[in-house]
Amino acid sequence: MPMPRDEHQPVPEEPAPLRVIGTRPPLYGAVDKVTGRAVFGADISLPGLLHGKVLRSPHAHARIVSIDTSRAESYPGVHAVVTARDLPEGAGERFERDNTLAGDKVLYVGHPIAAVAAESPHIAEEALALIDVQYEVLPPVLDVRRAMEADAPLLHEALRTWSLAGQAASPSNVAEHLQHVKGDPERGFAEADVIVERSFTTTMVHQGYIEPHASTALWHPDGSVTVWTCTQGAFPVREHLSSLLHLSMARIRVVPTEIGGGFGGKASSYVDVVAALLARKAGRPAKVVMGRDEVLKATGPTPGTFIRVRMGARRDGRIVAAEAELCYEAGAYPGSSVGSGADTIFACYDIPNARVDGYDVVVNKPRTSSYRAPGATPAVFAVEQVVDELAERLGIDPLEFRLLNCAREGTRRVSGQPYPRVGFAEVLEAARAHPHYRAPLGGPNRGRGIAFGYWGNWAGQSCCTISVNADGTVSLLSGSVDVSGALTGIAMQAAEELGLELEQVQVRVADTASIGYTDVSAGSRTTFGTGLAAIEAACDVIAQMCARAARLWGVPVETVSYDRAAFTTSLDPTKRLSFRELAAQLSATGGPVMGRGNVDGDVLRRGGAPGLHIADVELDPETGKVTVLRYTAVQDVGRAVHPGNVEGQIKGGVAQGIGWALYEGCFYGEDGQLLNPTLLDNKLPTAMDIPEVEPVIVEVPDPVHPYGVRGAGETPIVPVAGAIANALYRITERRMERLPMTPAYILERMGVI
Repeated sequence: MPMPRDEHQPVPEEPAPLRVIGTRPPLYGAVDKVTGRAVFGADISLPGLLHGKVLRSPHAHARIVSIDTSRAESYPGVHAVVTARDLPEGAGERFERDNTLAGDKVLYVGHPIAAVAAESPHIAEEALALIDVQYEVLPPVLDVRRAMEADAPLLHEALRTWSLAGQAASPSNVAEHLQHVKGDPERGFAEADVIVERSFTTTMVHQGYIEPHASTALWHPDGSVTVWTCTQGAFPVREHLSSLLHLSMARIRVVPTEIGGGFGGKASSYVDVVAALLARKAGRPAKVVMGRDEVLKATGPTPGTFIRVRMGARRDGRIVAAEAELCYEAGAYPGSSVGSGADTIFACYDIPNARVDGYDVVVNKPRTSSYRAPGATPAVFAVEQVVDELAERLGIDPLEFRLLNCAREGTRRVSGQPYPRVGFAEVLEAARAHPHYRAPLGGPNRGRGIAFGYWGNWAGQSCCTISVNADGTVSLLSGSVDVSGALTGIAMQAAEELGLELEQVQVRVADTASIGYTDVSAGSRTTFGTGLAAIEAACDVIAQMCARAARLWGVPVETVSYDRAAFTTSLDPTKRLSFRELAAQLSATGGPVMGRGNVDGDVLRRGGAPGLHIADVELDPETGKVTVLRYTAVQDVGRAVHPGNVEGQIKGGVAQGIGWALYEGCFYGEDGQLLNPTLLDNKLPTAMDIPEVEPVIVEVPDPVHPYGVRGAGETPIVPVAGAIANALYRITERRMERLPMTPAYILERMGVI
């Protein structure tokens, strides 16, 4: 039953005509990457370079009784061996220190214990085998629910649960219990006519980037160090090095190389400190490149989860109550993405009464890290199936049910914040109007599912500088690493503000010694947050050049204006200078002009980005194989700076989401061994597994950004598993309560095996 449009929902204004934003130019650096000229982390080569390798734990949980490195140190070709003893006394936070090089315990298979620097990688590998480590093996705990039990083996004897009540008295594997409450959930459930409750589990999933982590360190005679590394954020790496090496940040220069995939996984530092320790001890530059099995065993996947969702609605279709319990595996050390999972799970809906409890739980697996919209995909996989079931039991079309209950401007989230202007309803209406939603499925064993997802976007701190050249071009330096073409989007915003063609803006990623602090390229923040810094730098350039024109003409600066084509003065209409003409005269009017932009976007009441996905799947009832036939992803992107790049982000997120939904997962044996430590065993989707994905861009401008930009990179992965699960329900009449939904699991749910 179609629902009328809410007449009080504001209608998006028509975007102002723009010259650069909204076009589809080639991406900066694309030619270098496809021709092999781009320099990645493993490509760094310095005179006298040594090669480092890391010794890793074969046990998931054990005390280190002793480490004897003497045989490795005397092996021909070896120049340095380091262990946790080589870290400065008291350096770094305990968990950060221990995850870099284990101290008294190892807490997962692959936990780094020692490292060797040698003349070749082969010699370093041979030397690792000569390091003698004696262990006292302890029982591991590998399941989040088992880890929460009172009698579970403890990973950290000193860890106490933090909650709203403070710190608990007794040790636990639960690092944190967070809670959000809105209204009166008990009263809300008492008003409900229909209540649905289900529980879901998901496995850890690795980001699956192609390029392994790589870092090269060089110490200088003055005691400073330069580190070249593939990272999503040079400044967080600098902080990590400073903390663990007890070294001033001014004495550390981090140079980010090109990045061969990250998806959040390269926001963490794994081998930078080890490379620096080896280089300092050996007195020569040292490079550490992880192997594929090391990446899969010892770098942060996204958490495995247990999620329970309960929701209630009235007969008129309004959701009146909801509660969720989210238990997220943090891996060996606290810090899972349960916070964003708790923030996201009910984010798409206006629910008057709700409670969310989140638990950050340590287990004997690698410390988790971000993976594209960290924490959101498992939460939405769970809640969207419950929402679908509520709609079915009430006899309401699933899309109309979501439109009836969707959040709108001013809706207060369960976590407390009211929404600014966000296109929840506009996305749903665009999906309802799309031909895919009503198209015939065209065969048996086919189903269609939808899911609604949201990512809140992060803004963070960013810095940009823009220098004006005498020929009217400008050079833009960005502190943000170029992930997925973001550098192009940043340059396009600067060009738009300056009134220049994009070809007149040359953009580069700066190292930590050349630009101000800039947060990691993650959280869908880069085009938004660093774009704001570029716009601010462009405005600073314009202000300085207006002052130069005023000086040249001998008029008050307040009479000079710039209309993105020329500088003019209100005192004399005959005086007019183009940007290029004035740039040629800067040396005669005071010297160089460099604009600066320094932004803390987190002070802004920014909106996020909702997306509604429609998935058609076909199931082979004999084998359990799922084929995704058709996929449409509708998303509010605020304003598409580079529509082609936005579409690529949406397609890429959907592809990863399909892999997460159907194939991917980190599977562990009872002893904590990773059972699929290669890409042959850890299946990633290929072009044969992904249908043609149709992105549908909805533009509801974010009012806190001058051009209405929203982050677009993470929302596309959030609804995928939920949409596919709902499609499978239409075929099997069974709710899918586990990720990944492998053929064996689907057949098990169908009662075939």
